[in-house]
This record gives sequence, structure tokens and C-alpha cells, in this order.
Amino acid sequence: MNIICIASVSLKAAMGSGRNNGILCSLIILFISERCAAQISYSVSEEVDKGTVVGNLAKDLNVNFRDLQTRNLNIVSGYSKKYFEANFKTGDLYVNERIDREELCPNTIKCTLNLEAVLSNPMVLRRIEVVIVDLNDNAPIFVEKSFSLNISEFSPTGEHFLLPLALDADTGSNSVKTYRLSPNEYFSLDVQSSGEHSASAELVLLKALDREKQTVIKLTLTAVDGGKPPNTGTVQINVNVLDVNDNTPLFSKTLYKARVNENAPPGSLVIQLNATDLDEGDNGRVVYSFVKRANFNPADVFFINAETGEITVKGNLDYEAQAAYEVHAQATDKGSSPRRTNGKLLIEVVDVNDNAPEIVVTSLMNPVREDADIGSVVALVTVTDKDGGKNGQIRCKLVGSAPFKLNSNYKNYYSLVVDGPLDREMCPFYNVTITASDEGSPSLSSTSVVNVEISDVNDNAPRFLEPVINIYVKENSPVGAHIYAITAVDPDINENARVTYSLAGDSKSIPITSFVNINSDTGDIISLQSFNYEELKTFQFKVQATDSGVPPLSSNVTVNVLILDENDNNPTILAPYSEHGSVNSESIPYSAEAGYFVAKIRAIDIDSGYNALLTYHLPEPKGNNLFRIGTSTGEIRTKRRMSDNDLKTHPLVVLVSDNGEPSLSATVSIEVVVVESTADIHTQFRHVPIKEDSFSDLNLYLLIAIVSVSVIFLLSLISLVAVRCHRTDGTFSRYSAPMITTHPDGSWSYSKSTQQYDVCFSSDTLKSDVVVFPAPFPPVDAELISINGGDTFTRTQTLPNKEKPKAPNADWRYSASLRAGGVMQSSVHMEESSVMQGAQGVLVQNWPTASSAADGEGGEVSPPMGAGVDSNSWHFRYGPGGPGAPPQHLKPGEVPPEAFIIPGSPAIISIRQNQGGEDDKSDFITFGKKEEAKKKKKKKKEKKDKKDKGKDDGDE
Repeated sequence: MNIICIASVSLKAAMGSGRNNGILCSLIILFISERCAAQISYSVSEEVDKGTVVGNLAKDLNVNFRDLQTRNLNIVSGYSKKYFEANFKTGDLYVNERIDREELCPNTIKCTLNLEAVLSNPMVLRRIEVVIVDLNDNAPIFVEKSFSLNISEFSPTGEHFLLPLALDADTGSNSVKTYRLSPNEYFSLDVQSSGEHSASAELVLLKALDREKQTVIKLTLTAVDGGKPPNTGTVQINVNVLDVNDNTPLFSKTLYKARVNENAPPGSLVIQLNATDLDEGDNGRVVYSFVKRANFNPADVFFINAETGEITVKGNLDYEAQAAYEVHAQATDKGSSPRRTNGKLLIEVVDVNDNAPEIVVTSLMNPVREDADIGSVVALVTVTDKDGGKNGQIRCKLVGSAPFKLNSNYKNYYSLVVDGPLDREMCPFYNVTITASDEGSPSLSSTSVVNVEISDVNDNAPRFLEPVINIYVKENSPVGAHIYAITAVDPDINENARVTYSLAGDSKSIPITSFVNINSDTGDIISLQSFNYEELKTFQFKVQATDSGVPPLSSNVTVNVLILDENDNNPTILAPYSEHGSVNSESIPYSAEAGYFVAKIRAIDIDSGYNALLTYHLPEPKGNNLFRIGTSTGEIRTKRRMSDNDLKTHPLVVLVSDNGEPSLSATVSIEVVVVESTADIHTQFRHVPIKEDSFSDLNLYLLIAIVSVSVIFLLSLISLVAVRCHRTDGTFSRYSAPMITTHPDGSWSYSKSTQQYDVCFSSDTLKSDVVVFPAPFPPVDAELISINGGDTFTRTQTLPNKEKPKAPNADWRYSASLRAGGVMQSSVHMEESSVMQGAQGVLVQNWPTASSAADGEGGEVSPPMGAGVDSNSWHFRYGPGGPGAPPQHLKPGEVPPEAFIIPGSPAIISIRQNQGGEDDKSDFITFGKKEEAKKKKKKKKEKKDKKDKGKDDGDE
């Protein structure tokens, strides 16, 4: 069952001074529909003083009066004047303007003013109806100042004569309720009351008139209203006594009723009156006319045919202006003393749907915040239709799609509320179309467009166009240079879209504010220092964009700054040719072949890319085509063999250039000295200058750490060498490690004291030397010598042996011819034991071996006479014997008893000694290879030389 609750409270406010005060309260609850809409009803008298309290809204709205202001109580009305206001302190509704009921509601029984009380947070709507109570402030008045009646002296007693109608602007009980007639002997009054309407009066003849006795009778008619005290109005009635006319015309009906459509065209027939007179001649001929009553003259709206009594439409009929007419007609005969009769006609105007609904919109919230909650009231909509019945029943709806809807408050009162999410960035305003149509046939409608603006809320954070921004900055750019302009967009407007920029996040341990700065308004990023690519290649930071809304919103973007390398560093020559201002010297033998290695220039450039790509050139003078340099390797080699015309000293200047723009370069000077034999080549040991830097605590810690690690490594290495040198089979445990000793004359010698030998061998022909050690006790003052690739000697005191050492009786010599191609990387180190297999009765022994690629700086290890560095047979001579000592010959295929065969190697080591057991220093050791191996090696060497020569020519 659907229920509607309508609560009505009526209050009659106090009148002004001198007026009766009264309070009338009533509560009416009607259950009609499921939802309950509350209406508050008050009543107040017209003409009360300003400030008169009508009622207490706080109490009737069930709201604490202290909350009225915070909840923004608003009284909304559709009238031109604001008749009522609310007091926020007390909650009272009071009169704000003079109220005149007759001005507001003319010719209406009930006068009401309709208001809307609106509360927010939460939204509450209440309809307020204020009934304007009529005061008896208007006296009855007659339009006519005097009224004349012609009455025949033969008129029968009891005949009625219509009297003027008095008007009273007041209504209800204050309207005209009765009439009084001044005392006389001929007439009385017949007062007719019609409920809420004003009363009317007729004059009744009580006594026959006598014209000869009194021609004119003067009477006073008084109209009295129902007020307390009553007000009155008077009019003078003059009765003219006429001569005899026997019969009075009579209408066929005492009351005529007719219906006519509003807006009927002029001339439309309404009704035809019919009156008859029994007299003959002129006394029986009837004419019709309208009787003017007060301020209404029927002749203004209708036309009556005097002869036929037809009433037609004359003026404009409007149901909304007047729904019915009470017309009084009069039928009069044409006698010399005319007699007349009155008829009454009620004309009902039939409503036609000729008025479209009217829409009145009262805005409450404009613009509307885009974060407004669903259900927030935007405006109040009132729809009215002047038509009645179905023609006045209205349907109201919204046209189109918009996030709003209409809620019905009470009858034709609606609220326009938010019905969906609002987004100013997508739609900043809406044109909401409201359509109202009635139930008439045909239906009429009207539309009203409400412009609803959406106000911005800070609901969008600034947005960067890219998630990560890469900025490329050239190194050495000036301080304060503009390197990038960062931009963030905010779809909001005004302050909500004003973006400021700031830096966020540090680059490692250095504050980012020491690198760059950003303009908070424009987003321009400037550098605070000049960047050096070699020190800093890239760094990262974040930029935060914050809007000026409340609360502010922000977003971040990662910025990568990439430093671009500039060619700002010259190439640097590395050791051993890096000493500035010095001339470096290299020696080559006169017999050097084409492609002979002279030196290798090494340089670096701390730039990157093409700026660090180095090329080597020899800006040699014309005609000097003896040397060439690899443009990419820096290796200096001979282009051809020496000739007698060549100088003995060749100063070379090596130009090292990078590939930057512009190109930077460095030079180094080398003096190449040509010597007659390889024995005259002496390597100059260069001291690499150390750049003196400021010595800090960090350097001290690093130095201590390096020294500590180096000492531990050396101790471990010495221990390992000592263990491996002393590791031997139990049969030979009495023998100590072999020793190479040096002598003051610069020669090297190998000392032995027994018939046992330690042999160290490496099978690489070009880069290996073979050192054959007998197993003596070394001399106490002997030194163990290691030759490294840096052309420096390291001398280490030999560890003492537990057994008494014996004095050496032989030494071993080798020549510098072992260096192949001019490049020797020398080192002496212990390796795994090799099995030395003796021939024909010689015991198989485990021999400690040492592989060596010794630089030939002294000694006498040399190939046979006439053989070059590629010889497959080498002679190791010990003692004072030399190349001229008489050779000892063997038969073909003979293997002497002292020979040793090294497994996995084609070499055969032959050891010759005297029969007496004493060492003969003229004895020698021969290393030989099979003929096939010789041929293969020689071919391989020739191919390699050709290939190197072609490559070097290409480098130039």
C-alpha cells in the first residue's frame, strides 16, 4: 500500500496593535503513498508588522537552531518580494515585507504563499505553506451612488425588485453577509445568502402603491459584512411610482444554465432566453437586456439580442481568468408604464488546454563542484499550469544525457540533483534541458534550459610527457648553462594547474643540488658546475612537479644526465718511453732483417670512443725509409736490411694522435743505434719517473696494503720454489738444486761437483732456452738470477744447503743469439719434474726442470758455426772452452753413454766428460733434432716472416 505523509501545522500570527491575537495549531497526516513528504503549514494575518513571527522552523524541521547557519538554511520562493525570512539565532520564520491579501489573491477564497526550506549537510527539503488570513479591513461599497426603480402603482404586493449589489474586497466571513433597508411602509428586503459568496438583496412590495398619494419613495439600502466589528456601506434607492400596466413579463425558467468553451470565437451562441407577457400590444411586447451588477457588466463579455433573447459571445473568455459568470437579464414590456421581470443565468466556461506549463528554476548551487556527492541539490524547479483538471496535470522530466536527475518533492515541486560523477576536465559545463508537459489533449509542453557550470577541484596530479627523461650534456660546458626545459601538464585550471618544479633525490653520496638547479616556475634546468666526462659519466635525479591546489598533488620523473665526451685529453705515452724531455735509445744489429722488431710504443687516451682511438705515425724525413710503425700497434720495425749508406744513428720521432675533432697528439723521441753485432746490444734500463702526487692517508693505507700483500705473495713464492727445488727422489736426496752463478766479468757459469745433472727444458724452439744443470752444491756466495720481461735483473740469495757445498769446477755459458726477432721475454721458474731417460744402461731419473726464455744478455750459449737463430742444434759449453775447441765426433747413430733423451721432445742431450772423472771444460752438450723437424720449422719461419712483412707494409 502506497503512503504519503503530509504534515501540516497552522499558526495564526498575532495581529498588530488593536487587533485580536490568536493561535490556531493543527496537525494533519494523510497516508497516501509509500514515500513520505513533509509539508509545514503556517497562517498569518495580512497587514501584520514586519518582524512578526510566523512559526519556529527549527522546531518544525526537528533541527537544533544552532545548526541552522552551519547547515545553510535557505528560504526559497518564486515571488517578486521576499515576504518571509528566517532568523538563524532563534529558528523563527518572520514577516519581512508588508502583506496585502487583496493584492496577492484577488477574488480568491483562500490565499496561500508557497515557500521552500532548504538545509544542506545532509540535504533536506521542506515545503512551507503560509495561509494569509483575511482581515476585515475593507467596508462594503456600492458601485452606484444612487439607484432608481420604476414601479407601477398597480404592482401586486409581494412583487420582488432587484437591488444593487454591494462589493467587499474581503472574503469569507468578512464579505457582505446581509443588507438592511431604511424603515418604510411599502417595502421590505429579501436577503439571499450564497455561502462563501456575498449576499444579495431584493426589494419586496408590501403594500399597494398610490401614485396620486406619493410619486417618489426614497429608501436607504445598507450592506453589512461579517467582520467583528462589521463594516457597512449604503446606497440611495429612489422608487418612481408609475401608472397601470396589468401584466408583468415572465421568464420560462427562474434559473438558466449554459456552458461555453473558453476561447470561443465572438458570435458563438451561448443560450436563448424566453420571456412572455400576457398583455397585448406594446404592453405584451417584451425586450431583453442585461442588468449591470456592481463592477461586472455582462455586456462587456456577452451580447444579448433585445428582440430574441439570444446571448452570444462578445469578448474573450478565459477559464484561467474566470471559470463562471453569473448574469442577470431583464425582460421589459413596451407598455406606457413598462413592467419588467428579472432572470438569472449561470454561464460555465469550459476549460480548453490552451496554456502550456510554466517552469521556474531557482538555482541553489552554481557552479557545482566536480566532486559533488550524488544527490546534491543543484536547483529547485517549480512547474505550474493555469489550466484545470487533466489540462493542469503536469509531467516533468529531463531531456538528453547528463549526470543529473529530477526528484519530486511535493506535487509540482522538484529538485535537480547530481546523479553521477562530474569531471570538469571532460565537460566543464552542462546545459540541462527540463521539459514539462500536461495531460491535455492535445498535450502542451514547455522547456527550460538550466546552465550548470562545473567548478574545478584539484583532482589531477601534474603529468610528465615521458616516464624517463635523458639529458645529454657536453663535458666542459660552462657553469650556468641551460641544459634542458622540463614540462609537466595539469588538466586542472587556475591555481590547481599552476605547477612548480623541485629537485628530489641525490646522486650517490653527492647532493644533486651541487650539480644542477631547476627554475621552480619554468622547469628550466641549469648546470651548477662544469662536468668532466673522465670523472663523471652519468648521474640521475628526480624532478617533482607539484600543483598549487589544496591539498597539493605531485608526481615525479626520473632524469638521467649523460655526459658527452669531448676531445680534451692528449694521448699519454706509457713507460718505458714516457719520460718527458729525454731521448730514448734502442739498438739494433747491422745484420737485422726486414721486419726486425725495434721497439713498441704504448700510449693511452683517457677520453672515450673516437677521441681515445690512437694511431701511430713516423713523420720521417724524405729518403729515410728504413723504419716503419704499425699505425694501430705502435710497433717499430725495420722496412729493409741495412746498407752501407745508412747512418749508424737514427733519431725517430713518433707521433701519437687520437681521432677526435680536433685531433690531439703527443710525441716521443727514440734514437735507434745500429751496432755491428748482437753482442754489442745493451738494453738500457730506464727509470720510470713517478708522478709526485700529494700523499694522503688513503695513499698510506693503500701502500701498506700493497706491501703486505706483496710480502705474503713473495714469501709464498719463495717457499714454493724452495720446496720444489728440494723435492727429488730418495736416491738423489743428497744432491741440492743446480745453480747459475755470475762472475765479475759479466759471464754466467754453471757449477757442478758430481756426475748427476738437473736439466730444465722447454720445447718451443723460438722462445725457449735449455739450461742443463749438473747437481752440485752451489757456492755459498752464488746468486740465483731471474730475468723478467722488463729487461731488469732480480738477484736472490740462494738458500743454504744442509750439506757442505763444494766449489764449482765448471760453468756454463750461452750467447745472446737466443733472442728471436729482437723480443725476449725472460723468466726462470720451476716446473713439474720431467723424466730424463738415459741411454744404454743409464738409470731413468726424475729431473727437476726449469723452462726459460732468457734474454741473451751475456753468457755463451750459441748455435753451431754458420747457423742462425733458427738452428736446430745448440752447443752448451762449460768451462773456458769456446767455439774454437776441438770437437769430439760420434759415429752416425751413436748415442754416447752420457746422453739423455727427454721424453716428448725431439732433442737429444749429449754430455761429454773425461775418463778420469774430472770435468773437462771443453766438453759440450749438443741439442739436435731430426732432419724432418728441421725442414718443417724452417718453412714455418719463412712463411711467418713473409706474412709479418706484408702486414707491416700495410700499416704504413
